[in-house]
Amino acid sequence: MLLAHDARHVVAVSSTSRFTKSESSDEQEKKIARDLTEGEEYLIAWAERKKLTFTILRPTLIYDPGNDKNVSAIASFIRHFSFFPVLGTACGLRQPIHAQDVASCCVATLTSKAAINKCYNISGKEIISYREMVNRIFAALHKRPRIITFPLWLFWLALLFLRVLPPFRRWSVAMAQRMNQDLVFSHDDASRDLGFEPRPFILTDIDLH
Repeated sequence: MLLAHDARHVVAVSSTSRFTKSESSDEQEKKIARDLTEGEEYLIAWAERKKLTFTILRPTLIYDPGNDKNVSAIASFIRHFSFFPVLGTACGLRQPIHAQDVASCCVATLTSKAAINKCYNISGKEIISYREMVNRIFAALHKRPRIITFPLWLFWLALLFLRVLPPFRRWSVAMAQRMNQDLVFSHDDASRDLGFEPRPFILTDIDLH
């Protein structure tokens, strides 16, 4: 289809999960990381064969109005239960990125010669802890933060029941373990080549509906 429409440049959105989930304790997550890596490699090889140029963007934790599997899922849990469980101190660092910033970055690649045949990690403006991210979601929902520390075995038990509910079917123990891991990626290259200027993690009512 791309060739039929005389395409010359391909912009693909991958994910930093190709790095963060490669050593996961969950085999399904490891497969996601492998699939992302293989997908990128296939695209690069295909573009070279077809004499096309490419740009690959790897966003961090994406959020947008009610459609993501990250912030929206946490908000859904809080709405259902009025608290949120964490493992340990939940001190792992995050850089949430708004979907509109990802879209703007995609558009910017179309007019940037510097972006030809390159891959970029793109992240949100702020680096905050997982716990702080959850606190801000509580605030956006106009609820008093109730963050409760669960042991790992209790997470495992709770997930047996939570996975019955559609918003939480993808949740896993590995996700809980990552609450204390830093998942931080510099977007300096994208800022230099694409003028990328992501917004801070300030949630509005629209972002959670």
